[in-house]
Amino acid sequence: MTLERRALTRPPELRADDTGKVAKGYAALFNTKADIGGYFTETIAPGAFSETIKSSDVRALIDHDSGRVIGRSTAGTLRLQEDDKGLAVEIDLPDTSDGRDLAVQLDRGDISGMSFGFRVTHDEWDETGDIPARTIHKVELYEVSAVAFPAYDDTTIALRSLDEARKEQKRKNFNAAAHRLRMKANLDVKVRSKA
Repeated sequence: MTLERRALTRPPELRADDTGKVAKGYAALFNTKADIGGYFTETIAPGAFSETIKSSDVRALIDHDSGRVIGRSTAGTLRLQEDDKGLAVEIDLPDTSDGRDLAVQLDRGDISGMSFGFRVTHDEWDETGDIPARTIHKVELYEVSAVAFPAYDDTTIALRSLDEARKEQKRKNFNAAAHRLRMKANLDVKVRSKA
């Protein structure tokens, strides 16, 4: 399974509360078809994050940079929740240069989206249309990020997922064909032995 990233062009909001500034937004939206570089479409099914947000130690980053941590789920500074729209994110911004800079960039509108880093643990592919369509049912979530360029720039990684799915389907088809041939051979042996 390959680490993948996806981004939305829906900027997070900034609000202030008694404890500091909070960035709030969506890292992923459900039932929204995304074009992955023209190679395939992808839809995230509701419930795809339900297990992982209960059990994973997810980090909030800036531009997927693991050296720029701005929140963490086990520390309580990152809160993740699935709702009707998708994966809702709230980050208590730290009083660090990255946290203060991000607050200014959100306030000015310089940061234009959110993204998430994940591994797919259950998906389905439909290749009956003009281009393949992938539905993601379950993921292992590693990080969410405030990003400057919310685009699907990891299409080569995504294409590896499509290639893996196709190889797995070919392997299943080959195994099913081999099983049918063995069954036919066993039936032929039984018929000959009765004759």
